[in-house]
Amino acid sequence: MADQKKKQFTKVNELRPLDTGLNLTLKVVNAKMIAPRGRPHGRLAECLVGDETGMIIFTARYYQVDLMKGSNTLVLSNAKIDVFKGSMRLVVDRSGHVEVGEPASFSIQEDNNMSLIEFEQIAVLV
Repeated sequence: MADQKKKQFTKVNELRPLDTGLNLTLKVVNAKMIAPRGRPHGRLAECLVGDETGMIIFTARYYQVDLMKGSNTLVLSNAKIDVFKGSMRLVVDRSGHVEVGEPASFSIQEDNNMSLIEFEQIAVLV
């Protein structure tokens, strides 16, 4: 018998730079299409998503853009955190999955935007 593990879901306020393998349930606040540089046929959107603990910018690509409609509840599997210009961005690449889930009952905490926190890389010589 195969032993299946139950997915561990993470809250937005627990996210840290370069985290990987994240599973989250989030609501879409808003989405804005952006023109990707160097890829005239690519589809890209920056979306503000959140849960009851905070919000973060989610970079949606290709089919994910179609799911970013107002107040949709999303279930993200195997997501990761990228750092872009010093701020955290939530991303789901080829190894992950985004799907629309059952409508969630939580309300989004809008005063805790994790993408507004600036991070800088510090080189450590060993």
